[in-house]
Amino acid sequence: MTEARTRIWRTDRGIHLVAQLAVFRRGAGDPTFRWSADGGAVRAAQTPEGPGTLHVVCRPSGSEVSAQAWGPGAGWLLESVPALLGAEDDASGFVPRHAAVLQAWRRLPGWRVPRSGLVVDALVPAIIEQKVTGQEAFSGYRRLVRRFGSLAPGPFGPALMVPPTAREWAQVPSWAFLQASVDGARSRAVVSAAHAAGRLEEAASLGSAEARRRMRSLPGVGVWTSAEVAQRALGDPDAVSFGDFHVAKDIGWTLLGHAVDDQGLAELLEPYAGHRYRVQALLGLAGHHRPRRGARMAPRRHLPTRAG
Repeated sequence: MTEARTRIWRTDRGIHLVAQLAVFRRGAGDPTFRWSADGGAVRAAQTPEGPGTLHVVCRPSGSEVSAQAWGPGAGWLLESVPALLGAEDDASGFVPRHAAVLQAWRRLPGWRVPRSGLVVDALVPAIIEQKVTGQEAFSGYRRLVRRFGSLAPGPFGPALMVPPTAREWAQVPSWAFLQASVDGARSRAVVSAAHAAGRLEEAASLGSAEARRRMRSLPGVGVWTSAEVAQRALGDPDAVSFGDFHVAKDIGWTLLGHAVDDQGLAELLEPYAGHRYRVQALLGLAGHHRPRRGARMAPRRHLPTRAG
């Protein structure tokens, strides 16, 4: 185990760590993320400087953050802590126009849009999550990371894994994707994104618009996928998840009392331009969603998923 590097970061806003970092957890069994016994969060990632593990804990009132990191990417991860916890997000100009939005904002006044700065780290799982149930998506990502990733640096044992590098994603054989219930269209998109990793990561420093343009130039990456990445990697407060199976319906139900489609969602959120994802995230964190009455969509059974 490499020696830990440490950092203390202080802020004038209270940070609710679960709300702030929950978006990076890809399901309950995500091998790259875990909540720790001390109330903190642990995240393993591939950084520009190599693999690393980050452990963050908020002290009383959430205004002091203690961070430890391990591995070649430790320094990069420690440097990223303020942005990861929303320090680069500017909420000025955000005016709640609906009671539910105002209530959520008052409930989580310290929440800000996070920015990991890691495009491929967010893009690969987003591609795997396209047009499938959450159960199937999370299971597929978990299987692939456990099979092709590596043990995370630090003291967390074999339960914590670093996802594959871009080069390693590009070398995953098609049959291994199929065994993880990831069909050919999505696996080809993952491999295409891995080959373009350099251009994608470079775009993160050029702004959300350019990064999303580069992502959408790749086959199999559309509006929904690029928005999911912009929310996590780029800290874009306006990146709404248009095309999502639930988002438009849930927000419409919460704000209007009935479900809407993407066009209706665009009209509903137009007064929040510049902060539309902020509305989506706050309502989601506050637990607003339409009643679920029907049976859950069953996972597809025609792919040769491995047991275990």
